[in-house]
Amino acid sequence: MTLKDTKPGMIVRIDSVGESELKQRLMTMGLIPGTRVEVLNSAPLGDPIALRLRSYNLAMRRDDAAQIEVSEVSKEA
Repeated sequence: MTLKDTKPGMIVRIDSVGESELKQRLMTMGLIPGTRVEVLNSAPLGDPIALRLRSYNLAMRRDDAAQIEVSEVSKEA
């Protein structure tokens, strides 16, 4: 599953970041394998999506989120 496929309220773990022009920038912002990300919500038309990771919130376009492979984790973990 990719970050693009997630729904608000889900908590996921990043498995990998696909090769793209933004890969280095995304990783600099903390989107590295093993990081937990909470999906907050999306804009009314679905793009961008709001994420909470580490100690900040991040808005990301769905096209960019499609490059990030994730796995769902339980809320307690």
